[in-house]
Amino acid sequence: MLGLLLRVLPFWVREPLLIVVGSVFGVRIMYLAFVDGEWVPAVIGAAFLVFTAVRVHTVVRVLRARRNRAPAAPADGAGTDSAAQPQPQPQPQPQAAPAPAARRPAPAAQEKEPNAWGQALAAVAVFAALAAAVWLGPQLLPSEDVGRPRAASCASGEDEELPSAYTKKPGTVTGEELCEALNRPGLARLLGTPAETATTAYGTSGTAPLTDGKVAQPEAQVQFDTYTVNVSATYNELTTAQSVKLMEFGDETDVRTLSVLGRPAVLFSDHTMRIEVDLGSGGSGGPVEQGPLARTLSVALDGKDRGGFYDITVWSTSGTLPEDSALLGIAEAVLPQLPEPTV
Repeated sequence: MLGLLLRVLPFWVREPLLIVVGSVFGVRIMYLAFVDGEWVPAVIGAAFLVFTAVRVHTVVRVLRARRNRAPAAPADGAGTDSAAQPQPQPQPQPQAAPAPAARRPAPAAQEKEPNAWGQALAAVAVFAALAAAVWLGPQLLPSEDVGRPRAASCASGEDEELPSAYTKKPGTVTGEELCEALNRPGLARLLGTPAETATTAYGTSGTAPLTDGKVAQPEAQVQFDTYTVNVSATYNELTTAQSVKLMEFGDETDVRTLSVLGRPAVLFSDHTMRIEVDLGSGGSGGPVEQGPLARTLSVALDGKDRGGFYDITVWSTSGTLPEDSALLGIAEAVLPQLPEPTV
């Protein structure tokens, strides 16, 4: 189809199109080859540029030929030869009645050659229109993602009354703020599943258990098809160093201390809890069972480790866990959006 179209187009439309297309693609491919450091795209881009140079040379040669075209000379010397030959003397003829003068045929209108520059400018304008249509098409036409489910958004908690623990310590975040910071567009990519969309996202502004409502403990959770991510903040006096010592007596496994954003942190694994609730006729539900293994990154609220921590926990129903780099990436993306508590 493309070859037929190029054969049908006039010379002054086809050649400018080929020059524009060849130069654009050649420069673009050469730029990508330079950025990526690949030699194969560089060869392809050079081929486009050589092809464009050949077309430019062809157009320049035709323009010069049109400019230097001279008026056609007589085909042969018949005019001079006939003038040199003696002409026979005309013989007197009897005069006849004058015949009506024959009407000379009107000279044929000279065919006007097409304007080369006009065709070239028209070709460039057509190519610019096509390029604009391709560029603006995704913005003007309906997106292919119209039929896909939208990512879950965090519910607004404006009408929620916060416990008094949130007002006693400046800088304490709420569950809604945690959810907004966690439910970011690149979260699925950080987990290694960029094609997935969040199905559930929520945040709660609660307090830590066994503290009589005096310790704020907001949390947020975002769920995907593969993984579930939970982020919580605990505003108590327990430092990360003390938490590491307590892990020696707990069930945590694969404990590793490190530093995240200049703050003390610790990575560890532990099992989640599975609770079944029976909403049927008078049922109380099943017993608490051990859930799938989860990986948690605990980071101090501040660089001086004066107490309190963020917990970033990831798990899946299949039991598979992402790499530790996924939790570090989530921490580096989420925690800078949250304020540090002030003393």
